[in-house]
Formats: sequence, structure tokens, C-alpha cells
Amino acid sequence: MLNFDYQNRTRIVFGKDTSKNVGQLLKPIAKKVLLHYGSGSIKRSGLYDAIVGSLKKEGVDFVELGGVKPNPRLALIEKGIALCKKEGVDFVLAVGGGSVIDSAKAIAAGVFCEGDIWDFYAKGRSPERALPVASVLTIPAAGSESSPNSVVTNEATQQKLAIGSPALVPVLSVVDPELYFTLPPEQVAYGVCDMMCHIFERYFTQTAHTDVVDGLCESVLRSIMRNALRLKENSQDYDAWAEIAWAGTLAHNGLLGVGRAQNWAAHRIEHELSAIYDVPHGAGLSVVMPAWMDYVRGENLPMFAQFAVNVMGLDGGSRDVEACAREGVAALRTFWGRMGLPLTLMQLGIPQDAPFELMSKKATKCEGGKEIPLEGVKPIRWQDVMRILELGR
Repeated sequence: MLNFDYQNRTRIVFGKDTSKNVGQLLKPIAKKVLLHYGSGSIKRSGLYDAIVGSLKKEGVDFVELGGVKPNPRLALIEKGIALCKKEGVDFVLAVGGGSVIDSAKAIAAGVFCEGDIWDFYAKGRSPERALPVASVLTIPAAGSESSPNSVVTNEATQQKLAIGSPALVPVLSVVDPELYFTLPPEQVAYGVCDMMCHIFERYFTQTAHTDVVDGLCESVLRSIMRNALRLKENSQDYDAWAEIAWAGTLAHNGLLGVGRAQNWAAHRIEHELSAIYDVPHGAGLSVVMPAWMDYVRGENLPMFAQFAVNVMGLDGGSRDVEACAREGVAALRTFWGRMGLPLTLMQLGIPQDAPFELMSKKATKCEGGKEIPLEGVKPIRWQDVMRILELGR
């Protein structure tokens, strides 16, 4: 196990009706809030009225900015930064899923940025200061409600890039499982895939002697799969949603990655797909992640066999390690197929003549003859990305 320094400052307020208390929760810590949300679903559901009413009841001043889209756009973030500066906002409240929260984090950092906020993403810089952020989670998936990360899309350059900083970790997140009852089946499936992949990127490692965190990862993965199938039968199963919601937070708040080298290659590759073709993040991962597993599993067959047995429930005793590892990945594809997720680039709508070489080189930052391989179980160069994408066809 590697050395680590783990800290997470997010206060999680979890359970039924917790979203009705936003004003009460924010009153001690915010004076003027930017209420940031998506394209209107919170208004149709009544959540917008409940939150606005709660803020007004507690005397919390606010301005608002809606319009966040999946794969949040830089242009709206720049608009939000200007609005915060003009209105003297000191706190950002994100009401939505991962895209809204990521957009809110970028705005929060941009208020203190003297130059272009995109420079942080393009140059891999970590913001040292940001306005405090809170969230009311409407889609359990990305884990952004308790993570230090923000992923943003620059439509002008067709880039989807990430930053991370302790300053971006939300100070407060409200997780109310009853808000998820009306999510469409495809959103449930994308969310399940996203949170599972957040665990996979941490779980598959070359670091030895990580039994405690291995067991935590495996337990959360099994719980996600079990409760995802329950939700297919009953989308208003509160207990299943509570398990899924908490799993999504744990999957990306850093706890399941302590003491081990991590990957993130599949995420980086998927970002290139969604930057150009605007595919849902979870849908892209459901194609890329198994392809990545097939490509790298030979580098650590015992780890992938452990996954097959401890997560996918295969009997490892009667198979050799290579066969067990291969069947574990196949079993994952089968489960994702049951959830209705795409398993090939064709199902994603990615054309055969897509610029795969360009995407592969962008994923590994090939510029001026230099390259930054994607780290993990196996270093991934641009030619490796091409082969992984080929496996996903």
C-alpha cells in the first residue's frame, strides 16, 4: 500500500425531504448565492419552486443561471463568472447532476481567476482558491457532489478536460433519494455505469497489499449492481435509490482510491468521444471501459480474476487465471447489456470514419513530437488508444 493523505470536507445531508431545507442549511454560510441549474427539469418537477421558496423563507439572497447541458460548456461558465463578479456572489449552489456541479465548480474558481478559466483546464493547473460550492443532487452518477474534480467541454476546440483541487470540493451536498424516482431508465443506466467506472479506475492497480480498499471497492460494486436491477423492476424503490445514491458518492470522494496507483485511462479516452460527438458520459464509458479491460488485463491477470470472482460472482476454482479474467469482463458486458447500455461504438452512433487517430493523440496530449502516456495498469500511448477504440467497435 502506498502512502496517502486523505481528507474530505463535504457535509453530506442525506435522506427524505432534505432538499426542502436548503435555505436553512445555507443561511449560516452564505450571503448571496448563485443558483445554478440545468435546462428546466427542476422547474417541471417542482424542485426549483421548493428551493427558491426555502431560500426566500430564510432570507438568503440569490441570483440564478440555468441552461447547463450534459458535458458542461465553457461559454455558460464564462457567463456565470461574469454574473458572480457583477452581483457580488459569495457562494454557488448547484442543483442538478454532475454536469451542473462541475459547471458550478468552474464558475467558483473563475471568480478568482485573473485570466481565462480555460487555462486551468488546458494547462492542467490546479486552482488554489474558489467560492464555496454546495449541491442538491438530482442524478446520482458522477460523484461530483463530494469530489475535487470538474470536467468541462470547450466546444470551440472540441476538447473535454478536467481539473482537480481541494478548493473545488463542495462544502455541503444534499442527497435526497426521492428526487430520483422519475429519472428515465437510460439516465439510471448511465449513472450506474459512471459510478462503477469511477471505482474501476481506482480498483484495477499494480499496487500490492491493498486488501481493505479492495474489499470496499468490491462491496460497493456488488451493491450497485444488485440495486440497479431492483430499480429496473421498480423505479420508486426508495431503499434501492438510497443505496445507489450513497454508492455514487463513495465511488468518487477519494476513499476507494487511497493507498494505490490509479488509472483514469478509460475516462480520458471517453472524453475524446464525448467532446466531438456529445455522447452521454456513462454511455461512452460502457463501451470504452470493457475494451480497456480486455486490452490491459494481461498485465495483471490475478487482479482481473479477483474481480471476476469477488464482484461478478464467477467460480474461479475450475478455471485458469486467464480464462477467469476474460470471463469476468464478459460478465460485466452482460450486466451492462441488461441495463440497456451500449456496448459498441456503432451503438453509440460513432461513424466508421471518425477521426480516431486525432482523438487518440489528443487523449495522450501528443503535441510537438512529445506525448504523455495514460498511466495505470499499463502505460497507454496513442497507438494503444487506437487499439482500445478498435476493440470497442
